[in-house]
Amino acid sequence: MQKPTFASQTARSFEELPSRRKQQLMAFDRVLTIMDELRVHCPWDRKQTMDSLRHLTIEETYELSDAILSKDLPEIKKELGDVLLHLVFYARIASETGDFDIQDVMHSLCEKLVSRHPHIYGDAVADTEEQVKQNWEQLKIKEGNRSVLAGVPSSLPALVKAMRVQEKARGAGFDWEEKEQVWGKVREEMEEFQAEFSEGTAVHPDQAEAEFGDLLFSLVNYARFVDINPETALERTNKKFITRFEYLEKRAREAGRELKDMTLAEMDVYWNEAKSLR
Repeated sequence: MQKPTFASQTARSFEELPSRRKQQLMAFDRVLTIMDELRVHCPWDRKQTMDSLRHLTIEETYELSDAILSKDLPEIKKELGDVLLHLVFYARIASETGDFDIQDVMHSLCEKLVSRHPHIYGDAVADTEEQVKQNWEQLKIKEGNRSVLAGVPSSLPALVKAMRVQEKARGAGFDWEEKEQVWGKVREEMEEFQAEFSEGTAVHPDQAEAEFGDLLFSLVNYARFVDINPETALERTNKKFITRFEYLEKRAREAGRELKDMTLAEMDVYWNEAKSLR
C-alpha cells in the first residue's frame, strides 16, 4: 500500500478540495465567525479567560463521556460541538495577545501527528498497535521528555491515571509477559490487604490504605491485560447501581414506605425486581 505524502507537506488549495470537504471548512469558518462576533458583542463571552473556561471545559468533557457510554449519537454530536466551541474559544483568547491562533493550533497538531507516525509518513515500520505505541513513547523521549510518564497529567482521576502510567510503562518495555503473572500479583495484593484486618491485629489506617491502593493498581493492570478499560467498567457499574437504587426508591414510595424503615430483606425484593428489568 502506497504511503500518503501530500498531507504531511502542505494543505490543498480550496479549489482542489472535494465538495464535502469545502462544506466542512465553510461550517468551521461559520464557527470561527460566530466566535469572533460573540467575543466582541456578548458581555459573558467577552469576560471569559482561559482560567474561567477551564472548569467548564472539564464539565463538557465529562458530558461527552456520558453520551459516549450511553451510545446516544444525537447527544454525542451535541457534546462534540460544545467541546469544539471551547477549543475555538481558547484559540481566540490567545490570538488577542498575539501568542497563537487556531491556525497555529492546527498546524502544530499536524506537525505532531506527522512526526509521531513515521510508519506512515517516514521509513519506520509498525505493523501492530503495540509497535505504534512503543514508537510513540520513544519519539516523545527523543523530543525532550525526561520520562515516558512525563506526559500523564497530574490532575487525572486516579483510576484513569493508573491505566495511563501502566500503558506508558508498557510502551517503554516495562510490563508483565503473561496475564497469569498479573493475576498472581492481584491475589498477592488481596492477601496483603486482608492481612491488615486479621483478627487480633491492630488496624493501621495508613498501611491499610496503601495496601488497598496496591490492590486497585494491580486490578487495573489485569484489566489492561484483558482489554477492559477500568474507568469505563466502573462508570457502567455506577450507572447500573444508580438506576437500580432509583427503582428501589420509587417502589418504596409506591408502597408508602421509607427506605430507612425497611429491612434489607424487604429492600432486596425491589432490588431483585430492578435487576430483572435489565
